[in-house]
Amino acid sequence: MNKIYLILCLFFLLPAMWSCKKENHDTPPWEWPDPEVPDPGTDDGSKPRFMWIDAMANFADFANSRDNIRRDLTLAKNAGFTHVIVDVRPPTGDVLFNTATGDRVQWLGAWIGGVYTKITRTAEWDYLQAFIDAGHDLGLKVYAGFNTMSGAHNTALGTNGILSRDPAKKAWATQLLTATGIQNTLDISTTGTHFFNPANDHVQSYILSLLDDLAAYDDLDGIILDRARFDELDSDFSPETRAKFEAYIGQSLPAFPDGVMQHDIKTAYLPATLPPYFKQWLEFRVKVIHDFIEAARARIKARNPDIKFGVYVGGWYSQYYGVGVNWASPKYNTAANYPQWASANYRNYGFADHADVILIGAYAGPTSIYGTSEWTVQGFCSRSMALIMGETLVVGGPDVGNYGWDGDTPAILQSLTQSVNAAINACDGYFLFDMIHLKMKPQKWPAVKAGIDNYLNNIQ
Repeated sequence: MNKIYLILCLFFLLPAMWSCKKENHDTPPWEWPDPEVPDPGTDDGSKPRFMWIDAMANFADFANSRDNIRRDLTLAKNAGFTHVIVDVRPPTGDVLFNTATGDRVQWLGAWIGGVYTKITRTAEWDYLQAFIDAGHDLGLKVYAGFNTMSGAHNTALGTNGILSRDPAKKAWATQLLTATGIQNTLDISTTGTHFFNPANDHVQSYILSLLDDLAAYDDLDGIILDRARFDELDSDFSPETRAKFEAYIGQSLPAFPDGVMQHDIKTAYLPATLPPYFKQWLEFRVKVIHDFIEAARARIKARNPDIKFGVYVGGWYSQYYGVGVNWASPKYNTAANYPQWASANYRNYGFADHADVILIGAYAGPTSIYGTSEWTVQGFCSRSMALIMGETLVVGGPDVGNYGWDGDTPAILQSLTQSVNAAINACDGYFLFDMIHLKMKPQKWPAVKAGIDNYLNNIQ
């Protein structure tokens, strides 16, 4: 009797189960499956090869010329790259895509003939769409790179970005712990990027709205978040962040920031005696970023379920606590390996399981290609695989700017070729930063191509 009942149940239930599996409409819109099997995204089954295209560095070529975009994407395709990541929100925080939320890029600074020059965009056509159209014509996957917590950028040409233009947004800027106390980053006269406070609710809402508009590009293949982090260990000490931390630990701190941080504590140079709440402070910061990554993925997938969602991070995990990011799998026991700074709960806020791809900056120099430790290209990539534990696609590679600024010797070119071998065989793909470095030294193109060709020949 029990056997007959079981058979009848299976007979009626299996078609229903099959129907549910085929149809995705029954899945609640706020629930998105975590990636289980990495998708290489290549037609021939080979591992993907990603090239980053920085907005500022390449702006002189691309700001007003579709022809130049197609020309250089053709170079990338011919060299063996399968994916390009087009930076559409540079460090100024303005944008190069269609949105009603943020301001469009009007100008960016770029080096031309050794002179830092203001490049003005006069073209009216859609910058991102031009890359999508040209890239897809060439058979490339096109991702958008997005500087997440950047709000302004200060150079010799001036300060540019929403934080510098709108006084009402000053409260969005991160507040830094300095030797003279807590100061808003906009009040400190420094060049470079001025960060938002990632713990600010208004900041998160603004960024998520931008990402929603970016995901509206139906033919965009993916979005990669860059700088989805705190500025550094000295950030953020605003009243809002303090209140959220105190709510997190369930008590008020009579001494802030002394109880969590001191201005002279530097990443990778931690003193033997740390403030009493230092580890919980680091734990709280990675939770802020983890929760934002989770929200960003949900927002993007709600708009476009087919788009790939990824994050760029530096491969130096042993020091990445300084920017409040835990990019490992939540299954990785950080505290067991880094007890000096990681609490037992630190592992809970690893976000690898929320990404379809994680790009690893394996930014070792040309004499540090092979090895098993951090600060070798191979070591960065293999260690990242161990940290991410199969949660998602792991793609790593070098910053080519470290490979021969003053001249390209045969040894430098060989190291570029070897960087492909070291990275692509240690993880799930190859990543190169940045296209401008190959354009500045054209002899680097065939060196990289040789490495990719060697890989493709060996898998056939």
